[in-house]
Amino acid sequence: MTKKIGILTAGSDCPGLNAAIRGFGKTAASIHGMELVGFRDGFRGLLANRTVDLGGSALSNILTAGGTILGTTRDEPHKIEEDGRVVDKTDQAVDVYKANGLDALVCIGGRETMEVAHRLGEAGLNVVTLPKSAVNDVPLTDMTIGFDTARMIATEAIDRLHSTANSTHRIIIVEIMGRDVGWLTLAAGIAAGADVVLIPEIPYNIEKLTEAILARNQAGKMFSIVAVAEGAHSSELVAFFERSLKMNQQVHQGQSTEEGRERMAELRSKYSGETLMLANRLERNTGIESRITILGYLLRGGAPSAGDRVLATQLGTYAADLVSEGRFGLMVGVQEGKTASIPIEDVIQKEKPVPPDHPWLNSARHVGTVFGD
Repeated sequence: MTKKIGILTAGSDCPGLNAAIRGFGKTAASIHGMELVGFRDGFRGLLANRTVDLGGSALSNILTAGGTILGTTRDEPHKIEEDGRVVDKTDQAVDVYKANGLDALVCIGGRETMEVAHRLGEAGLNVVTLPKSAVNDVPLTDMTIGFDTARMIATEAIDRLHSTANSTHRIIIVEIMGRDVGWLTLAAGIAAGADVVLIPEIPYNIEKLTEAILARNQAGKMFSIVAVAEGAHSSELVAFFERSLKMNQQVHQGQSTEEGRERMAELRSKYSGETLMLANRLERNTGIESRITILGYLLRGGAPSAGDRVLATQLGTYAADLVSEGRFGLMVGVQEGKTASIPIEDVIQKEKPVPPDHPWLNSARHVGTVFGD
C-alpha cells in the first residue's frame, strides 16, 4: 500500500526551503514510491486542510528559488488566537491528518516548529522535522537550512559598507538578526573583517568599545565597522535584567521556571532598540559620526547559496529515508559533517548559544576583533 505523506513549512521563511521540499519529495516519490501532499501556510493550512498536490512537475525548477512554494505562517496549533483568547487546536490538526489518510507529517521549521512537532507526536502523529533558521539557533545540528545564505548576504553587506565608512570616516553599525544567539553576526563579522562584533552571549562594556575605537583613530584608522546582533546587550543592561529577575522571583515565588522565562523575555523585548542607543553613545563618547544599517529581512531573501542547496537536499533525502523506515519523532540534522537523526524531544529541551571557547571566537580575538568584554 502506498504511503501518503504530508509536508509543510512553518515559522519565518528563509532560502533553502524549496530545496528541502524538493529533496524530500523527489526521494519519497521516486525511491520509496510515496504520495506527497503539501499543506499551505504552515500549521494554519494544516488546521484549515488547505492542501496542494506535489505530484507531477510540481517539484521541478524550485531548487534555486527563494522562499517556499508552500507558504508559511508562525501559527502554532496549541496557541491559536480566537475571539480574544488562546485556544488549543491540536485535536483539529490530528483530525485533518487522519482525514487525509496520512502516514506521516514532515515539518520544516525552526525552534517553535520543533515544539509543535513534538506536541503532535505526543498526540499520536508520525512526525519528522527538518531544521531551518537564518541565525542557526536550532540545537543539536551543526548547521540549519538558511544560515549559509544569510551569512553570505550579511558578509557582502558589511563588505560594501567598508568603502563608505572609510570614505566618510564614520562608525558604521550593522545590525544583524539574532535575538538569542550570535552565530550569524559572529560568522559575518569574521568573514567581512568587522572591527567590533557584539553578540548576545557576550555583554559589552561601552567604555571598552569607546577605547578600542579611539585607539583605532589614533593609529590612523579613521573608521570602524561594528557588527551587532539584534539581541546584543550592554553589561549594564544585563545587570539590570538580572536584578529584575531576582525581584520577579521574590514577588512571584510560586511561578514556574517557564513563567519566569516568559516574564524576562517580555522585559527584554522592551529593550529591542538598543542598537540606536549604542550608536548615540558611541558618537557622544568618541566624537565620531555614527550611522546604523539594519539588514533585517534582507537576510531571508533571494536564492539559496550552494551550501544551503546541498544541505537542504541532504537533509530532505535523509528525512524521506527515515519515513520509509518508519522512524518518527526525529529531527534530521548534521553533526560533525555527518547526517544524523535526533529525537525532537531532546532538541526542544536545549539552547544553542555560541560557546565561550568556540574556535570562531578564538580566531576573531587573535586577529584583533573587539567584543567589548
